[in-house]
Amino acid sequence: MENCLIHHPHHALLTLPSSSHKPHFRFFTRPDLGGGGGGVTSFSSSCLLHHSHRRRPLIRASAGASHCEFSSLNSPLEPRSMVGKFLSGVLQNHPQMFHVAVGEELKLLAEDRDAAHARMLLGSASDEALLHRRIAQVKENQCQIAVEDVMYLLVFYKFSEIRVPLVPKLSSCLYNGRLEILPSKDWELESIHSLEVLDMIREHITTVTGLRAKSSVTECWATTQVRQCLLARVYVASILYGYFLKSVSLRYHLERNLSLANHDLHLGHRTSLMSSYGFKDAIFGHLSHMPSIGQGLIRAEEDIEDLKCYVMSFHPGSLQRCARLRSKEAVNLVGSYSCALFSDMESGSVENDDVILTSFSSLKRLVLEAVAFGSFLWETEDYIDNVYKLKDDQVV
Repeated sequence: MENCLIHHPHHALLTLPSSSHKPHFRFFTRPDLGGGGGGVTSFSSSCLLHHSHRRRPLIRASAGASHCEFSSLNSPLEPRSMVGKFLSGVLQNHPQMFHVAVGEELKLLAEDRDAAHARMLLGSASDEALLHRRIAQVKENQCQIAVEDVMYLLVFYKFSEIRVPLVPKLSSCLYNGRLEILPSKDWELESIHSLEVLDMIREHITTVTGLRAKSSVTECWATTQVRQCLLARVYVASILYGYFLKSVSLRYHLERNLSLANHDLHLGHRTSLMSSYGFKDAIFGHLSHMPSIGQGLIRAEEDIEDLKCYVMSFHPGSLQRCARLRSKEAVNLVGSYSCALFSDMESGSVENDDVILTSFSSLKRLVLEAVAFGSFLWETEDYIDNVYKLKDDQVV
């Protein structure tokens, strides 16, 4: 059963670079977006090139197979774009260069999209206006798919930092209708959260699985039956819950720090302090869409309790904004990832009504992974949006 999860070597740990990072060298080269994703060209370490005057040089191919060949990440979702396949190879073979390559590719994607849009505007009055508009649409779709791949690879890398392999396709983990996911990796998956957030996650696990927080080993390994389609819904809901907890905990600590600093600050000064934290639009909602900053956004110190009480006191509108994925790319990623994880290999459908037998320990592992996925997704989305403007998916 341990072969159900494929382990990945632990590489040098890097933090996400800031959007202001400007490398002096181009470390990798890759082809243009339009390539269809046919045969993938391999590359070797000799392709660490100095930045040249060409904006997007061609990949330097190596004859035959090599250790630098693009290969599978052993995860449910595989990159669809050439950019994603390229970065997948960098992640596996040159992990120390991964974040630099990601930053470069995001900048190039932003330039590609903006250039196509600019050409469309310039040619709007010409006979080729329709053609330029179509080209801009195609380019934007290509860039969106590539950015979704980048988003997924960054989330994947965050899991590799804590030495947790993502659960593979569930169909590959089923043996005679029974699902077991080993090892559990509970400690690693819980270690990324603060104690107050972890308490709320444990309550969520109890709610969706029925497993109590301090269950015995016997209780954890007891088996239960669950419909596969219901398990898929629980997984997606747990991703959204992890995303929500990341958003709301940041807002909670921001409010608390501002209140501790001086709850008598003028409203304008408070707004400038919020901007200094780098959380645009008050972390997860345009300020103009809120009734007023003074109506609950910045509270007096004595009004701020623990995180759970803080969440319970939310205005319904604010709660809805916290729980929604901010970008269209993130929405698409969650959908495509859940489909890849739970879809049936033969039918390709997620709505599989089959009943599977599994342990409560495996259910807990899936929920903890999904919550961590949501938390990492929030961080990744925030980082990417500073380099490549994502599509807003918020409903006003």
